[in-house]
Amino acid sequence: MSNSRIPGRNFLFVPGPTNLPDRVVRAMMVPSEDHRSPIFPDLVKPLFPQLKKVFETEKGHAFIFPASGTGGWEAAITNTLSPGDKVLAQRFGQFSHLWIDLCQRLGLEVVKQERPWGTGNDPDLIEETLKADKNHEIKAVLATHNETATGVTSDIAAIRKAMDNAKHPALLFVDGVSSVASLRFEMDKWGVDVIVSGSQKGFMLPAGLALMAASPKAIEAGKTNKMKRAYFEFQDMIKNNETGYFPYTPSIPLLHGLKEALSILFEEGLDQVYARHHHLAEGVRAAVSAWGLKTCAQEPKWNSDTVTAILVPEGYNAAKVIETAYKRYNLALGAGLSEVAGKVFRIGHLGDLNELMLLGAIAGAEMAMLDNGIKVTPGSGVAAASAVYRANPLLKM
Repeated sequence: MSNSRIPGRNFLFVPGPTNLPDRVVRAMMVPSEDHRSPIFPDLVKPLFPQLKKVFETEKGHAFIFPASGTGGWEAAITNTLSPGDKVLAQRFGQFSHLWIDLCQRLGLEVVKQERPWGTGNDPDLIEETLKADKNHEIKAVLATHNETATGVTSDIAAIRKAMDNAKHPALLFVDGVSSVASLRFEMDKWGVDVIVSGSQKGFMLPAGLALMAASPKAIEAGKTNKMKRAYFEFQDMIKNNETGYFPYTPSIPLLHGLKEALSILFEEGLDQVYARHHHLAEGVRAAVSAWGLKTCAQEPKWNSDTVTAILVPEGYNAAKVIETAYKRYNLALGAGLSEVAGKVFRIGHLGDLNELMLLGAIAGAEMAMLDNGIKVTPGSGVAAASAVYRANPLLKM
């Protein structure tokens, strides 16, 4: 008789939700409390300036919506645009696709530009399109910073430069769900008007908070736009947040968790957080090379430091590798989505993790591939990654 229980901890290496630090888990273990109490602002008010530090903005207004990142997308659109407005978006993965789909459902006209999956945003094409838009009908450019489905990161500063070169007044919206708090993000320097992130990635929390910031230009656009909204109204949030409250019941345990997660990020230091993510990602990429495989990212310039999408050889099914890893080794790997379904498995390397944790994921992925007949040299991925980690230690002795 088989036993369904797998001993030990589950190795969670999807690109979100990510591993929860024990400190965050303990911080969220709070009794129910009154979200209208006179001391509730003591918890809430400090969160907004701390979020602004992570977004690297002095001008922007930070928001915390009880929602997923998708709710943040909806808030960005409904607070700034009007039905029938044109927006420019490039599609090169599942999440850039979903943002386009959301805009279309909300009644926007999307100027959609197809890009190969495994690449990212093309600033030159954006500049060319905006220069051709003589009447400035395009009201916003939507850019996915980190495309989780394919393991690709785009250059947001280059997009802002393209928009400036075109002398176009469109707003710049950025999906930073799987990048913020893991990859460097500079809202003010890059001229971003709305940044949308989520709690379950680099912020090391369960899903449930859409963490955002909007520029003064974006806030001003909301005073004349015609899109209807209620739950996601910026002005309701601004009015209530100023006094330390919310216009409706927030997720109090998640707010306590956010307070602790921000403390952890600042204790490590944001520069060190970004350096650690790059360091860990380099080890995974070395493992992929040692296996004789390729990443979905078509060139090194596209490589993401938060997730690596690994192409299995032709004739093999990546979904079987993922299933074996989970059922036999208690390892959760990310699945291929949409156009890359069955073609890739993904190793998420963001949030609260270190080299030894990631070596465990690499070893499990290697064994699962071998179990499915993929001819990789046993131990090669772990050896290559460990060589990277030993050669460039983050913590000096």
